[in-house]
Amino acid sequence: MKIEFYIPRWGNRHLSWPDFASKARQAGYTGIEANLPAGAEEQQAMFSALKDQGLHWIGQHFETATADFKEHLRQYESRLYTLTAAKPILINSQTGKDFFTFEQNSELIMLAAKISRETGIRILHETHRGKFSFCTTNTAAYLQQFPDLRLTADFSHWCCVAESYLQDQQEILQLAIGRADHFHSRVGFPGGPQVNHPGAPEWEEALGFHCAWWDAIVQNHLHLKTEVLTVTCEFGPYPYMPQLPFSREDVSDLWELNRFMKTFLEKRYAHLAV
Repeated sequence: MKIEFYIPRWGNRHLSWPDFASKARQAGYTGIEANLPAGAEEQQAMFSALKDQGLHWIGQHFETATADFKEHLRQYESRLYTLTAAKPILINSQTGKDFFTFEQNSELIMLAAKISRETGIRILHETHRGKFSFCTTNTAAYLQQFPDLRLTADFSHWCCVAESYLQDQQEILQLAIGRADHFHSRVGFPGGPQVNHPGAPEWEEALGFHCAWWDAIVQNHLHLKTEVLTVTCEFGPYPYMPQLPFSREDVSDLWELNRFMKTFLEKRYAHLAV
């Protein structure tokens, strides 16, 4: 099985598309994870830069935010159809709201499944605060209701919500791991969704817990004989990135954090290289 690493556009918007794509290619990423820009001119710049550098694209959906469910449903449908038409290798969707009812979030999940079947584009749902998947127990209810529901695993969010490393929620974790087809390699902790540097010795425990979850996802896909498993190194900018008071200086270099995760996981899974 081959593991391919992606870099998010999030946190790198200060770079032009040509500069970002070139930097991503030079760092050895297979592609990028990003939402589809709203304007035609920026879309053209994005796709031209990706083509020039031979990079793939994971589409990202996070824009649908209105609390009015009928309008939310309409916007979600429109956004997903627009994304699928642009032909990403898959779509990572931040779906629903934590305050929507089970029935409302279920309607969004069923709509995504319908669009995925129609278009042939996989739509995965990210475990994310504020969404239907904001915590283990809430997510488990949907996984049990929808046997075909597939996830982007970002368990850093769950550490933050549960204020723990989920030691007492192993059964639900295993259920989610078994449904994860893509993961974000960001390290969270009981007080937040992102440590200041995953290589720092004080975060050894946090990194260890996340590695155990990622290893389990990898092992599951080895069992399934998956040819390619995708990973996005998704440490993000402020407010995920801690800053010093007054100066508002980032405590770590964002690009280097994600490159650290890429190098770390490449070494960890080097034995899987084909």
